[in-house]
Amino acid sequence: MKHRISFLAVCALVGSQAFAGGYQVALQGQRQIGMAHTGVGLAYDASSIFFNPGGLSFTKTNNLTFGGSIIRSRVRYLAPQDANAPSDYSTMTNSPLGTPFSFYASYGPKESNLKFGLGVYTPYGSSVKWEDDWKGYSVLQSLKLQSIFIQPTVSYKITEKLGIGVGFVYAIGSVELRKGIGSLSGADGFSSALLQGDASGMGFNAGIHFQASDKLTIGASYRSQVDMKVEGGDATFKVPPSTISPLGLFPAGGATKFDATLPLPATATIGLGYKVNDKFTLALDYNYVFWSAYKELKFDYEKPVNGSTSTASPRKYKDASIIRVGAEYMATEKLAVRAGYYFDQTPVQDGYMTPETPDANRNCFTLGLGYKITDKFSADASFLFIEGTEREQKQSDIDANSAAGVAGGGKSSQDSFLAGTYKLRVLIPGLSLSYRF
Repeated sequence: MKHRISFLAVCALVGSQAFAGGYQVALQGQRQIGMAHTGVGLAYDASSIFFNPGGLSFTKTNNLTFGGSIIRSRVRYLAPQDANAPSDYSTMTNSPLGTPFSFYASYGPKESNLKFGLGVYTPYGSSVKWEDDWKGYSVLQSLKLQSIFIQPTVSYKITEKLGIGVGFVYAIGSVELRKGIGSLSGADGFSSALLQGDASGMGFNAGIHFQASDKLTIGASYRSQVDMKVEGGDATFKVPPSTISPLGLFPAGGATKFDATLPLPATATIGLGYKVNDKFTLALDYNYVFWSAYKELKFDYEKPVNGSTSTASPRKYKDASIIRVGAEYMATEKLAVRAGYYFDQTPVQDGYMTPETPDANRNCFTLGLGYKITDKFSADASFLFIEGTEREQKQSDIDANSAAGVAGGGKSSQDSFLAGTYKLRVLIPGLSLSYRF
């Protein structure tokens, strides 16, 4: 039980049914989403603050852009099948809608090679809710996450063909998680744990933009790892009095504080933009995400929980890639039509899936429209459909991973995971408005 509470407390910082591999959320620009979230090799507007700060110096006007998306995600769970005891148990999440947003502002004197920008966006944040009494209630019932990244940026065009840029990232967030404690349930209902905390971290985003020819642009960017730290998070337990200290599992008063750190991994990207003609543009991005930084979760408690003030849980994520291909076609002088596809490789190895991140390889399809309302105002809409590969988590893999951890001097981690088959599907419409000046 102690191990489960520890793991979930910080996993909730960036968890839920995330919309890129692991626990990323790739929704930082509506124009780009319509083109499979490509943008590192392009320099369209102030959203380059996120995609490639080096491209900001190539934008032709000052710009304000505000956009948001509505996330509707569902995960289906099917209990393991056994030849001797077949199961027909299945359930599905009933999560509330997520509403990530992005705001970008850029400014530079006319004809200047120097541009300044500010980005405020939510790359991690959503919520997930399972039924309170579902099969995995002792692993997770619900979580809510809010996070905001704030990024002031400077970009400079060194020559007519080459630009560089860098931004400082300050991240803030909050989390609320609920789970049942099955072994302590009684006539008055499920015992439960509520974990709440604020988190923060710092990092940077840097990029280079190169205008290779009138048709071809090339970009490269690097977003650093951000270590999100929870300091003084609240862990509150609703449990029978017999489990409270000094003789039980939980601290006096049924509450304690905890500290923990979770790495948000670095991402390196190479992008190409190719203008086939005045109407048709193609884009290609390759993301490499350094998920291997997520080796384990370690937690420190102010008061002992189940006899210990510190726990660690192995994650052993592996580095993963995302390949994105997008296109934009100017149907008229004012109307742009967009489409794209990307393949998102999971970083989660067999036996390490959890109900808040039942991750699998994903096929992602995008559509988008852009309309120039006036010379200064424009609107962009996008639609993203994500289909996760059905993935089975076998009890034998969970057992093997746990045994290997014990053999290496760690503790059993079996109670952090739930065997079964998971299937993810996500629908995400979005809209943004831009003003040029």
